[in-house]
Amino acid sequence: MNIGEIARRAGVSRSTVSYALSGKRPVSEETRRKIQQVIDELGYRPNASARALANGRTSTIGLVFPPAGDHYTGMQLDFIGSVVEAAAAYDYDVLLSPSGVDSDRSFQRLLGERRVDGAILMEIRLEDDRADHLAALGFPAVSIGRTARWQDRWWVGLDHTALAAACVHHLADLGHQRVAFVNRPEQLLRSGYESAHRGLDGFTKAAAERGLTVRAYCCGDDAASGQVCVERILDEEPATTALVTLNEAALGGLYRGLARADRHVPRDFSVTGVVAAHWAETVTPQLTAADVPAAELGRRAVDLLMERLGDPEAPARHHLLTPPISLRASTGPATAPPHA
Repeated sequence: MNIGEIARRAGVSRSTVSYALSGKRPVSEETRRKIQQVIDELGYRPNASARALANGRTSTIGLVFPPAGDHYTGMQLDFIGSVVEAAAAYDYDVLLSPSGVDSDRSFQRLLGERRVDGAILMEIRLEDDRADHLAALGFPAVSIGRTARWQDRWWVGLDHTALAAACVHHLADLGHQRVAFVNRPEQLLRSGYESAHRGLDGFTKAAAERGLTVRAYCCGDDAASGQVCVERILDEEPATTALVTLNEAALGGLYRGLARADRHVPRDFSVTGVVAAHWAETVTPQLTAADVPAAELGRRAVDLLMERLGDPEAPARHHLLTPPISLRASTGPATAPPHA
Protein backbone atom coordinates (compact mmCIF):
# COMPACT_ATOMS: atom_id res chain seq x y z
CA MET A 1 0.00 0.00 0.00
CA ASN A 2 1.35 3.44 -0.92
CA ILE A 3 0.43 7.12 -0.95
CA GLY A 4 -0.97 6.88 -4.48
CA GLU A 5 -3.54 4.27 -3.43
CA ILE A 6 -4.50 6.30 -0.35
CA ALA A 7 -4.99 9.39 -2.56
CA ARG A 8 -7.20 7.44 -5.01
CA ARG A 9 -9.44 6.04 -2.27
CA ALA A 10 -9.71 9.38 -0.46
CA GLY A 11 -10.42 11.27 -3.70
CA VAL A 12 -7.51 13.69 -3.25
CA SER A 13 -4.12 14.28 -4.88
CA ARG A 14 -0.91 12.51 -3.86
CA SER A 15 0.57 15.82 -2.73
CA THR A 16 -2.42 16.43 -0.43
CA VAL A 17 -1.82 13.04 1.24
CA SER A 18 1.86 13.89 1.58
CA TYR A 19 1.07 17.26 3.18
CA ALA A 20 -1.42 15.65 5.55
CA LEU A 21 1.19 13.13 6.69
CA SER A 22 4.09 15.56 7.01
CA GLY A 23 2.25 18.66 8.19
CA LYS A 24 4.44 20.78 5.92
CA ARG A 25 1.42 22.56 4.38
CA PRO A 26 -2.07 23.18 5.79
CA VAL A 27 -4.81 20.69 4.90
CA SER A 28 -8.47 21.19 5.87
CA GLU A 29 -9.67 19.21 8.86
CA GLU A 30 -12.32 17.47 6.74
CA THR A 31 -9.73 16.33 4.19
CA ARG A 32 -7.34 15.24 6.93
CA ARG A 33 -10.06 13.12 8.56
CA LYS A 34 -10.92 11.53 5.19
CA ILE A 35 -7.27 10.64 4.58
CA GLN A 36 -6.84 9.30 8.12
CA GLN A 37 -9.94 7.13 7.74
CA VAL A 38 -8.47 5.50 4.61
CA ILE A 39 -5.12 5.03 6.35
CA ASP A 40 -6.82 3.36 9.32
CA GLU A 41 -8.86 1.08 7.06
CA LEU A 42 -5.82 0.02 5.07
CA GLY A 43 -3.45 -0.26 8.02
CA TYR A 44 -0.94 1.89 6.14
CA ARG A 45 2.44 2.54 7.73
CA PRO A 46 4.86 4.86 5.91
CA ASN A 47 8.27 3.35 5.21
CA ALA A 48 11.40 4.52 6.99
CA SER A 49 12.34 7.01 4.27
CA ALA A 50 8.87 8.58 4.31
CA ARG A 51 8.88 8.85 8.09
CA ALA A 52 12.31 10.49 7.99
CA LEU A 53 11.06 13.07 5.49
CA ALA A 54 7.94 13.70 7.55
CA ASN A 55 9.45 14.12 11.01
CA GLY A 56 13.16 14.62 10.37
CA ARG A 57 14.07 11.39 12.19
CA THR A 58 15.20 8.03 10.84
CA SER A 59 14.86 6.13 14.15
CA THR A 60 18.29 4.70 13.30
CA ILE A 61 21.70 5.30 14.86
CA GLY A 62 25.03 4.54 13.25
CA LEU A 63 27.65 2.38 14.94
CA VAL A 64 30.96 3.40 13.38
CA PHE A 65 33.06 0.40 14.28
CA PRO A 66 35.97 -0.72 12.08
CA PRO A 67 37.65 -3.94 13.22
CA ALA A 68 40.90 -2.99 14.95
CA GLY A 69 42.78 -5.68 13.01
CA ASP A 70 41.76 -8.04 10.23
CA HIS A 71 38.80 -9.42 12.18
CA TYR A 72 36.46 -8.63 15.07
CA THR A 73 37.53 -10.01 18.44
CA GLY A 74 35.08 -11.54 20.87
CA MET A 75 35.10 -8.39 23.00
CA GLN A 76 34.40 -6.20 19.98
CA LEU A 77 31.41 -8.37 19.07
CA ASP A 78 30.23 -7.99 22.68
CA PHE A 79 30.22 -4.22 22.23
CA ILE A 80 28.30 -4.40 18.97
CA GLY A 81 25.67 -6.63 20.58
CA SER A 82 25.35 -4.36 23.61
CA VAL A 83 24.72 -1.27 21.46
CA VAL A 84 22.10 -3.05 19.34
CA GLU A 85 20.28 -4.30 22.43
CA ALA A 86 20.35 -0.90 24.15
CA ALA A 87 19.12 0.89 21.00
CA ALA A 88 16.24 -1.54 20.64
CA ALA A 89 14.98 -0.48 24.06
CA TYR A 90 14.48 3.01 22.54
CA ASP A 91 12.86 1.50 19.42
CA TYR A 92 15.91 2.45 17.35
CA ASP A 93 17.68 0.39 14.71
CA VAL A 94 21.47 0.27 14.35
CA LEU A 95 23.36 0.68 11.07
CA LEU A 96 26.93 -0.67 11.27
CA SER A 97 29.56 1.33 9.39
CA PRO A 98 33.03 -0.27 9.29
CA SER A 99 34.75 3.09 8.76
CA GLY A 100 38.31 3.79 9.76
CA VAL A 101 38.72 7.46 8.79
CA ASP A 102 36.42 10.31 7.88
CA SER A 103 37.28 9.95 4.18
CA ASP A 104 35.82 6.42 4.02
CA ARG A 105 32.84 6.14 1.69
CA SER A 106 30.74 4.32 4.28
CA PHE A 107 31.32 7.11 6.79
CA GLN A 108 30.47 9.82 4.25
CA ARG A 109 27.27 8.04 3.18
CA LEU A 110 26.26 7.79 6.80
CA LEU A 111 26.44 11.57 7.14
CA GLY A 112 25.79 12.91 3.65
CA GLU A 113 22.68 10.85 2.97
CA ARG A 114 21.24 11.43 6.43
CA ARG A 115 20.84 7.72 7.05
CA VAL A 116 21.04 8.06 10.82
CA ASP A 117 20.01 10.50 13.53
CA GLY A 118 23.27 10.15 15.44
CA ALA A 119 26.35 7.96 15.72
CA ILE A 120 28.35 5.94 18.22
CA LEU A 121 32.08 5.71 17.49
CA MET A 122 34.29 2.81 18.57
CA GLU A 123 37.94 1.80 18.19
CA ILE A 124 38.93 5.29 19.29
CA ARG A 125 42.38 6.78 18.67
CA LEU A 126 43.90 9.53 20.79
CA GLU A 127 43.87 11.65 17.64
CA ASP A 128 40.71 10.52 15.87
CA ASP A 129 39.69 12.31 12.67
CA ARG A 130 36.20 10.76 12.74
CA ALA A 131 35.46 12.26 16.16
CA ASP A 132 36.97 15.60 15.14
CA HIS A 133 34.93 15.68 11.93
CA LEU A 134 31.63 14.97 13.69
CA ALA A 135 32.40 17.53 16.40
CA ALA A 136 33.13 20.18 13.76
CA LEU A 137 29.82 19.42 12.05
CA GLY A 138 27.91 19.45 15.32
CA PHE A 139 26.58 16.00 14.40
CA PRO A 140 25.21 14.11 17.44
CA ALA A 141 27.82 11.50 18.34
CA VAL A 142 29.06 9.60 21.38
CA SER A 143 32.29 7.60 21.51
CA ILE A 144 33.10 4.47 23.46
CA GLY A 145 36.61 5.51 24.38
CA ARG A 146 38.05 9.02 24.66
CA THR A 147 40.31 11.06 22.45
CA ALA A 148 43.02 13.43 23.66
CA ARG A 149 40.37 16.21 23.49
CA TRP A 150 37.92 14.40 25.71
CA GLN A 151 36.89 17.30 27.93
CA ASP A 152 34.36 18.83 25.49
CA ARG A 153 33.12 15.57 23.94
CA TRP A 154 30.37 13.07 24.69
CA TRP A 155 31.82 9.65 25.57
CA VAL A 156 31.87 6.64 27.84
CA GLY A 157 35.05 4.74 28.54
CA LEU A 158 37.17 2.54 30.72
CA ASP A 159 40.01 4.00 32.75
CA HIS A 160 42.66 1.74 31.22
CA THR A 161 45.40 3.72 32.95
CA ALA A 162 44.00 3.01 36.41
CA LEU A 163 43.03 -0.58 35.58
CA ALA A 164 46.47 -1.56 34.27
CA ALA A 165 48.02 0.10 37.31
CA ALA A 166 45.69 -1.86 39.62
CA CYS A 167 46.85 -5.10 38.00
CA VAL A 168 50.48 -4.13 38.59
CA HIS A 169 49.86 -3.29 42.25
CA HIS A 170 48.03 -6.60 42.71
CA LEU A 171 51.04 -8.52 41.37
CA ALA A 172 53.51 -6.43 43.36
CA ASP A 173 51.54 -7.11 46.54
CA LEU A 174 51.99 -10.82 45.80
CA GLY A 175 55.76 -10.35 45.62
CA HIS A 176 56.31 -10.40 41.87
CA GLN A 177 59.37 -8.37 40.79
CA ARG A 178 59.66 -9.16 37.08
CA VAL A 179 56.47 -8.56 35.13
CA ALA A 180 55.64 -8.42 31.41
CA PHE A 181 52.94 -6.38 29.71
CA VAL A 182 51.11 -7.93 26.74
CA ASN A 183 49.47 -5.18 24.71
CA ARG A 184 47.43 -5.09 21.49
CA PRO A 185 49.10 -5.37 18.03
CA GLU A 186 51.94 -3.02 17.15
CA GLN A 187 50.04 -1.32 14.33
CA LEU A 188 47.32 -0.27 16.77
CA LEU A 189 49.87 1.23 19.13
CA ARG A 190 51.47 3.11 16.23
CA SER A 191 48.08 4.44 15.10
CA GLY A 192 47.40 5.90 18.55
CA TYR A 193 44.87 3.31 19.71
CA GLU A 194 43.53 4.85 22.92
CA SER A 195 43.21 1.88 25.26
CA ALA A 196 46.60 0.47 24.24
CA HIS A 197 48.36 3.75 25.00
CA ARG A 198 46.55 4.49 28.25
CA GLY A 199 47.00 0.92 29.45
CA LEU A 200 50.73 0.99 28.70
CA ASP A 201 51.03 4.32 30.50
CA GLY A 202 49.30 2.97 33.61
CA PHE A 203 51.41 -0.20 33.62
CA THR A 204 54.70 1.68 33.20
CA LYS A 205 54.02 4.26 35.90
CA ALA A 206 52.76 1.73 38.46
CA ALA A 207 55.75 -0.54 37.82
CA ALA A 208 58.10 2.39 38.41
CA GLU A 209 56.30 3.23 41.66
CA ARG A 210 56.78 -0.34 42.89
CA GLY A 211 60.36 -0.69 41.64
CA LEU A 212 59.58 -3.61 39.33
CA THR A 213 61.62 -4.86 36.38
CA VAL A 214 59.30 -4.87 33.37
CA ARG A 215 59.11 -5.29 29.63
CA ALA A 216 56.22 -4.43 27.30
CA TYR A 217 55.25 -6.49 24.26
CA CYS A 218 52.82 -6.00 21.39
CA CYS A 219 50.83 -9.09 20.46
CA GLY A 220 48.49 -10.01 17.61
CA ASP A 221 44.78 -10.47 18.31
CA ASP A 222 44.75 -14.27 18.18
CA ALA A 223 45.80 -17.30 20.21
CA ALA A 224 48.77 -18.22 18.01
CA SER A 225 50.28 -14.77 18.55
CA GLY A 226 49.73 -15.12 22.28
CA GLN A 227 51.73 -18.34 22.38
CA VAL A 228 54.57 -16.78 20.38
CA CYS A 229 54.54 -13.76 22.69
CA VAL A 230 54.95 -15.92 25.82
CA GLU A 231 57.83 -17.79 24.19
CA ARG A 232 59.51 -14.45 23.51
CA ILE A 233 58.93 -13.21 27.06
CA LEU A 234 60.47 -16.30 28.63
CA ASP A 235 63.36 -16.32 26.15
CA GLU A 236 64.27 -12.67 26.74
CA GLU A 237 63.61 -12.59 30.50
CA PRO A 238 63.43 -16.14 31.96
CA ALA A 239 63.04 -14.76 35.49
CA THR A 240 59.64 -13.21 34.64
CA THR A 241 56.97 -14.54 37.01
CA ALA A 242 53.85 -12.63 35.92
CA LEU A 243 52.18 -10.73 33.12
CA VAL A 244 49.42 -8.18 32.63
CA THR A 245 47.44 -8.24 29.38
CA LEU A 246 44.93 -6.06 27.54
CA ASN A 247 44.65 -8.65 24.78
CA GLU A 248 41.74 -11.00 25.47
CA ALA A 249 41.93 -12.47 21.97
CA ALA A 250 45.44 -13.78 22.71
CA LEU A 251 44.56 -15.10 26.17
CA GLY A 252 44.21 -18.76 25.24
CA GLY A 253 47.58 -18.69 23.49
CA LEU A 254 49.24 -17.05 26.50
CA TYR A 255 48.05 -19.90 28.69
CA ARG A 256 49.11 -22.51 26.12
CA GLY A 257 52.57 -20.98 25.84
CA LEU A 258 53.03 -21.07 29.60
CA ALA A 259 51.91 -24.71 29.76
CA ARG A 260 54.36 -25.70 27.02
CA ALA A 261 57.12 -23.92 28.92
CA ASP A 262 56.17 -25.94 32.03
CA ARG A 263 55.05 -22.82 33.91
CA HIS A 264 52.05 -23.73 36.03
CA VAL A 265 49.45 -20.99 36.57
CA PRO A 266 49.38 -19.67 39.29
CA ARG A 267 52.03 -21.74 41.13
CA ASP A 268 54.91 -20.71 38.86
CA PHE A 269 53.44 -17.81 36.93
CA SER A 270 50.64 -15.32 37.53
CA VAL A 271 48.43 -13.83 34.80
CA THR A 272 46.06 -10.89 35.10
CA GLY A 273 44.68 -8.12 32.91
CA VAL A 274 41.71 -6.15 31.60
CA VAL A 275 39.27 -8.60 30.00
CA ALA A 276 35.49 -9.12 29.77
CA ALA A 277 34.25 -11.43 32.53
CA HIS A 278 32.97 -14.23 30.32
CA TRP A 279 36.31 -14.39 28.49
CA ALA A 280 38.19 -14.42 31.81
CA GLU A 281 36.04 -17.36 32.86
CA THR A 282 36.67 -19.45 29.73
CA VAL A 283 40.32 -20.17 30.55
CA THR A 284 41.62 -22.59 33.19
CA PRO A 285 42.43 -21.45 35.77
CA GLN A 286 39.98 -18.56 35.48
CA LEU A 287 41.63 -15.18 35.02
CA THR A 288 41.95 -12.63 37.80
CA ALA A 289 41.02 -9.47 35.90
CA ALA A 290 39.48 -6.04 35.82
CA ASP A 291 36.28 -7.09 34.06
CA VAL A 292 35.30 -5.00 31.03
CA PRO A 293 31.57 -4.17 31.38
CA ALA A 294 30.73 -4.24 27.65
CA ALA A 295 26.97 -4.28 28.21
CA GLU A 296 27.10 -1.28 30.53
CA LEU A 297 29.35 0.69 28.19
CA GLY A 298 27.05 0.04 25.25
CA ARG A 299 23.95 0.96 27.24
CA ARG A 300 25.48 4.15 28.59
CA ALA A 301 26.65 5.21 25.14
CA VAL A 302 23.14 4.78 23.73
CA ASP A 303 21.63 6.60 26.72
CA LEU A 304 23.95 9.56 26.16
CA LEU A 305 23.18 9.65 22.44
CA MET A 306 19.44 9.67 23.12
CA GLU A 307 20.04 12.51 25.59
CA ARG A 308 21.89 14.44 22.86
CA LEU A 309 19.10 13.84 20.35
CA GLY A 310 16.51 14.97 22.87
CA ASP A 311 18.39 18.14 23.81
CA PRO A 312 20.88 19.25 21.13
CA GLU A 313 22.01 22.19 23.29
CA ALA A 314 22.89 20.09 26.35
CA PRO A 315 26.50 20.43 27.57
CA ALA A 316 28.83 17.47 26.91
CA ARG A 317 28.68 14.62 29.40
CA HIS A 318 30.82 11.54 29.86
CA HIS A 319 31.28 8.48 32.07
CA LEU A 320 34.67 6.98 33.01
CA LEU A 321 34.31 3.50 34.51
CA THR A 322 36.87 1.81 36.75
CA PRO A 323 35.61 -1.68 37.64
CA PRO A 324 37.38 -3.51 40.47
CA ILE A 325 39.66 -6.47 39.90
CA SER A 326 37.76 -9.76 40.21
CA LEU A 327 39.96 -12.17 42.12
CA ARG A 328 39.79 -15.59 40.48
CA ALA A 329 42.46 -18.27 40.26
CA SER A 330 45.25 -17.10 37.95
CA THR A 331 47.40 -15.13 40.39
CA GLY A 332 49.36 -16.26 43.41
CA PRO A 333 52.49 -15.48 45.47
CA ALA A 334 55.71 -15.13 43.52
CA THR A 335 58.11 -18.07 43.57
CA ALA A 336 61.48 -18.62 41.95
CA PRO A 337 60.99 -19.56 38.28
CA PRO A 338 61.67 -23.29 37.77
CA HIS A 339 64.24 -22.59 35.04
CA ALA A 340 65.81 -19.46 36.51
